[in-house]
Amino acid sequence: MVEKFWLKSYDKHVNPSLTYPTEDLGTLLTKKMMEFPDKIGIFFMDASFTYKEILEYSQKFATFLQNNGIEKGDVVTICLPNTPQYLFAVYGIYMAGGTVSGCSPLLSPSEIHYQLEDSNSKAIVTMDVIYEKILSKFLDNLPNLKLIIPTNISEFMGFSGFKVFMGKLIKKIPKGKMDPWPGKTVIPYLDALKTEINIKKVPINVDQDAALIQYTGGTTGRPKGTIITHANLLANLTQFDAWLGREHGKEILISAFPFFHIAGYLIGLFLVFIAGTQTLIANPRDTDHIIKELMDKKPTSFGNVPTLFLMIQNNPKSKEIPPEVLDNISLYVSGAAPFPPEAIRQFEKQFHTENKFVEVYGMTETSPLATANPAIGVKKIGTVGLPLPDTEIKIVDIDSGKELGIGEPGEILIKGPQVTKGYHNKPEESKAAFDNEGFFHTGDVGVFDDEGYLKIVDRTKDMLIVSGFKVYSVHVEEVLTKHPDIAIVAIIGVPNPDRPGADIVKAVVQLKEGVVESDEVKENIKNFAEEKLSKYEVPKIWEFREEIPLTLVGKVEKKALREEKKE
Repeated sequence: MVEKFWLKSYDKHVNPSLTYPTEDLGTLLTKKMMEFPDKIGIFFMDASFTYKEILEYSQKFATFLQNNGIEKGDVVTICLPNTPQYLFAVYGIYMAGGTVSGCSPLLSPSEIHYQLEDSNSKAIVTMDVIYEKILSKFLDNLPNLKLIIPTNISEFMGFSGFKVFMGKLIKKIPKGKMDPWPGKTVIPYLDALKTEINIKKVPINVDQDAALIQYTGGTTGRPKGTIITHANLLANLTQFDAWLGREHGKEILISAFPFFHIAGYLIGLFLVFIAGTQTLIANPRDTDHIIKELMDKKPTSFGNVPTLFLMIQNNPKSKEIPPEVLDNISLYVSGAAPFPPEAIRQFEKQFHTENKFVEVYGMTETSPLATANPAIGVKKIGTVGLPLPDTEIKIVDIDSGKELGIGEPGEILIKGPQVTKGYHNKPEESKAAFDNEGFFHTGDVGVFDDEGYLKIVDRTKDMLIVSGFKVYSVHVEEVLTKHPDIAIVAIIGVPNPDRPGADIVKAVVQLKEGVVESDEVKENIKNFAEEKLSKYEVPKIWEFREEIPLTLVGKVEKKALREEKKE
């Protein structure tokens, strides 16, 4: 049935099928930087870097890696917050012919150890404090990890020497020792960048060679290393560029998506692809800093997860952003989690975002983008838009696998040039992830409308069964978020002891700042739920708490809520 009926809703400037680059990422990124040498590519704190400087740092890092034994396909893990060092390393790894693996610096020691071991990393770029305090716990158990490149977040801030010194002194900037380690090569990042440029060209098969081994969130069991090829990333960069139609060399973006997340990673490549400027946010929870950067840098586009947009909106300082700064932003991009429509509408009123808000959808396995609302045309709030060029999507029944029609919710299956070939060292999981036509099983539940716009209804694992009815948690959350006292709500299922295989609906609620928890407020919310929801959708268990746990990217961490219940 996949007839691409959504093409009728495309913006006129978007072709339904595209031509993709055949050069590897290292070659392509080098050419893009050389086209705009004097253009500022990165803002970070008080520092700025032109593409000429970025290229030089990247080429030095590439030569350094090759001089220290990194060969074609060798995995180099980057375990850093969003800093210039992260990007210089990414670009340099590609120029050297290596493969990147992103790792959150906020993971536990056992989780970092697992990723380094599973990916068979030969080198790691990380913060000096992580090297001293975390890697030291298990370095001797990683014989294949030969090269360690520690760095400090302050090294490319651009502050005066005195400010950096004082920051370290009062511990605002964590600092660790960079001592040698027996059997390992430990070279500080700044020393690595003293290397004289002399890169040996490495032949890359863009369709087969891995550019990125990106670990999934691990919502069920251990995280899986998703293999993303050069061709996958090149396809997604080309698709998004064609979709947005932004002028190259003009874009200034502020985004707090971390580079260790696939969405942030694509942004780190995309801004070079279109010769734009990216303003790096090392700490996404510091909304004061983000608001200051908005006013200082005057971006043309702004990208975040929904919770962070709401955190910025709830910060009183957001009222101080001048109208001309907001009017200069012509594109807002939101992804990685559903954004309740009512919350978008409230955000639009304050931030002048009418018809500027592009919700997107995808996942690690789609490199990451699969759908997006039109850049110019109708943006349907509450949907994630239309499939990107050359992307096929079908909706199938969760139990039978039978393809469903328009308006019928089912599991979303995706096929396209941006879709992964499978998982690292996991042949069985790789095979099970695809149907017999090569469509990838997303595990998400969605529904198409007659114009081709896709609405995410739920994750299959988050869907509840109540009295034989399917309850979609995203729908219940959307409805409850309309209540004026609710900031965030998470719907989870609690096993019904009287009905095996059935669930009881539980709501975990975080009230808006300034709303005092009281019996009256709780009763008002419960009455609202009974009025707005079907009887079987109304939560039977309510929990009100000061803070709902969020993932490293800012999504509600339902896994943690479910684990709490088990404990």
